[in-house]
Amino acid sequence: MIVVMKEGAATTEVAAVVEHLRNLGYQPQVAADALKTYISLGGPGPSFPAAELHELKRMPGVEEVAIPSPHYKLVARSHQLPDTIIHIGEKTIGGGRFTVIAGPCSVESREQLLGTAWVIKEAGADLLRGGAFKPRSSPYSFQGLGEEGLRLLAEARRETGLPVVTEVLSPEYAPLVAEYADVLQIGSRNMHNFALLRAVGEIRKPVLLKRGMAATLEEFLLAAEYLFSEGCREVILCERGIRTFERTTRNTLDLGVIPLVKQLSHLPIIVDPCHATGRRELVLPLSRAALAAGADGIMVEVHPQPEKALSDGPQSLRFDDFRRLMVEVRRLREALQDLPAT
Repeated sequence: MIVVMKEGAATTEVAAVVEHLRNLGYQPQVAADALKTYISLGGPGPSFPAAELHELKRMPGVEEVAIPSPHYKLVARSHQLPDTIIHIGEKTIGGGRFTVIAGPCSVESREQLLGTAWVIKEAGADLLRGGAFKPRSSPYSFQGLGEEGLRLLAEARRETGLPVVTEVLSPEYAPLVAEYADVLQIGSRNMHNFALLRAVGEIRKPVLLKRGMAATLEEFLLAAEYLFSEGCREVILCERGIRTFERTTRNTLDLGVIPLVKQLSHLPIIVDPCHATGRRELVLPLSRAALAAGADGIMVEVHPQPEKALSDGPQSLRFDDFRRLMVEVRRLREALQDLPAT
């Protein structure tokens, strides 16, 4: 169990909670990051009665009392109190920074990829995304350029300096993709591909793990636990929408999962509003919402001519759309930093 104190909680409030827990027989451990203080319970101690739990939640300065699942341990907040910060070259994900990953859904050509990479870099993006191998619902859809796409991504990195994120589809391709990519992506269709999770975890490179389209939060964190169990300690969670009865959008974006992840896990979480909605006109407002909800970043699709894209054109931003998004994100970030702590 872990007690999450409110942002700006007074030292006297933290001390009161610690003293209360000691009186109940626990050995509380205190840690803090840039925003909040966390109190975890170590030592044997008694089981926590429901009445005591209710009283603890009502104490001044307490925001939430989180009880992690016994099934995931390494990714739980109780295992590591401070937030995980992932370093990718000179870029970081987590730790209060809002990271933007952008690029085409599929690598289609050298001209398309390099042109997009330079535009997003000049606009302020942090990492370049692009699919060399594409999992498609239809066997007749464009499946990607394969290793040639990986070589083009590596060239784009050399030219622009942007670290590369690309997807791994199966265990046998994991070593090949790892030769070219800085971050290995596991897509939503593969979140429950346990052989792939183990193979990618063994490589011990940063991993971007997308939530399955029908996965619960616990299942999402358990997939991350597979990666950790193989030795990977740099996992970025990605909320990309879940499948519901709604048909106006491609999926339903679950923004509520962001603060929940922050309470239950130390891992950073980003949002993919393109796959969540399938509609480019919704990407900007949902990117703002993700930032306001506490996400550590976003991943968006950008294409020079979305109407001619070989995959996911309707949800891909045009260059001017992306430039506007970056301006809006910076403005909102500055506004949120100016808000007083509550």
